[in-house]
Amino acid sequence: MQNALKQLETPRMALRIGFGLVPILAGLDKFTYVLADWSAYVAPVARAVLPIEPEVFLYAVGIVEILVGGLVLSRWTLLGSYIAAVWLTLIAVNLVLAGYFDVAVRDMVLAVAAFTLGRLTEVHEATESPARAVRGERAALAA
Repeated sequence: MQNALKQLETPRMALRIGFGLVPILAGLDKFTYVLADWSAYVAPVARAVLPIEPEVFLYAVGIVEILVGGLVLSRWTLLGSYIAAVWLTLIAVNLVLAGYFDVAVRDMVLAVAAFTLGRLTEVHEATESPARAVRGERAALAA
């Protein structure tokens, strides 16, 4: 069992790095528009209900993406991965409303991958906690 858990650590770390760095990069690009014209992806219905210009809204989106990426890379990977899964699902809904079905499907697959990172992190944390507790008890006894 322990060997199987160790084998899952490599894909968990790959997902963690991907869901940490990519949202940070995408978030930063909301301010520079080097990768894409992000405002083109804002659905017409969203444009109609936004009280601000889509470009200003995308600054807030960029900040959220940077924060989510930071959470995933930090000790709060579990929280960050579940936020990323919900965030990507909301983005996919917007993309469907905007008519970008192909990109929406991609983002739903990414949402599933972010959810998978969360589940893998739960298992990782559950198996690490007992080991940490034992090490802590040994350190306390040695002191």
